[in-house]
Amino acid sequence: MRRTTLADALRACALHGAKLVANAEQRRGRLAEALRALLAAYALDPAVARAAGAASWSRDRGELFEALLQAGQRALACGSGPELRLAALISDALLTERPRSRAGWRLRAQVLEELGDEDLAAEAHERYVALCDGDDLGILPRVAGLRQSAASLDPILALLEAELPAARSHAGRHDAELWSEGVASGDLARQVAALRAMVDQGRPAAEIATALGQFMDAYVADRQDRGAPLADARELLARYAEYRALRERGPLPDPLLGGTRVVTLGDFRNLVAGRTICLVANSQLVGSGRMGAEIDSYDLVVRFNSFRIDPRATGERTDIHATIHKHGFNWDRRVDIRLVFGGVDDTWRRSMRQRLVPGAQSYVNDASLRWPVRDVGRLDETVLSTIPTSGFNMLWLLDFLDVNPRIDLIGFDFYASGAYRLPAAMKLPIASVHGYQSEREWVMERAREITDTRIALR
Repeated sequence: MRRTTLADALRACALHGAKLVANAEQRRGRLAEALRALLAAYALDPAVARAAGAASWSRDRGELFEALLQAGQRALACGSGPELRLAALISDALLTERPRSRAGWRLRAQVLEELGDEDLAAEAHERYVALCDGDDLGILPRVAGLRQSAASLDPILALLEAELPAARSHAGRHDAELWSEGVASGDLARQVAALRAMVDQGRPAAEIATALGQFMDAYVADRQDRGAPLADARELLARYAEYRALRERGPLPDPLLGGTRVVTLGDFRNLVAGRTICLVANSQLVGSGRMGAEIDSYDLVVRFNSFRIDPRATGERTDIHATIHKHGFNWDRRVDIRLVFGGVDDTWRRSMRQRLVPGAQSYVNDASLRWPVRDVGRLDETVLSTIPTSGFNMLWLLDFLDVNPRIDLIGFDFYASGAYRLPAAMKLPIASVHGYQSEREWVMERAREITDTRIALR
């Protein structure tokens, strides 16, 4: 990290903002807006302006720090070289001012990863996680995967050099020249020599990964053109598959997750059919009560996300843990069924790979249960304009399946009494992206019986 003053950052932001005038591209338009907001916040306070070259400028002007962070995040989102370099400079300024800023280290890690400097990105990711209460974003497995993938390159190149010994005759030449010649001529040996030179000359890992991917496409096509069986390259292909998997998802200590079975919508229906079930809210109404024994008397107990156990208040059993994929709370707690919800398929799959704990559940859902309200119910934004909560996805699903003689919602006051969660989750705000009022109306329209603590849907 390079020491960078506020004045340095503002100068770079002003110069870059001048280049974005009348830029119609949406992401750059958002960056231009963030830069204008930053410069306006700076200009409002002459005292801050005079202190721009000194330390501790954010002590009394936290909003200026936030404006600079927002500008850095918008620059990162643009994804191109000039904006990424601006985001890197901004992250330096943020961390010069606040060396223990979690947001600053997170921004720096993401920028460095985009720039291809994975070694420094890994260090920044680790600094970020060290400042947090836990690895809620599943960062450390990804860092481990990036590091292990780098170590797995040498065996791949050794196999290629053994198959294409002419590659060794090009040792010592510049990687870019070799790669250009090899691609232009279709000379696989020259391309292998270029890959070895990239590693030896310290090219960014992301560049090497891209080049290796292009080479493997050409390698497979060449074998097919020659009629050479791919089975003869089984070890190489297996090692390359492992390399790709490590980069994309990190190491999996137990790919079978301790015997966890994957269930479909139909499987889940059969698992819960004919049984009484209660859904326990993470509310102070539950946490301050004494309903534990009643909750544990149901055939099935469903809890959500960062649920907290106090036997007298909440009961002790958890048969089904329904959680959003974004947070890492309670994934290690032993349950029979874990339902993991998520609105975006690829990030949901990534979270499933990173967060599921071997042996912590007997069953886990497949993609058919990823987003019940939207995917099964087809309730799009025209019907439900806000993002459905984990609780609403779960209760909607049970109402839709209609196979339980009793479905009770315990403590569902839609956060009127406040949240009751694990201590590490209590710092998180009650999310504003959800439509608690519209979900409440949906529930009340279908309620069979309502008491102070319980809403019966069956």
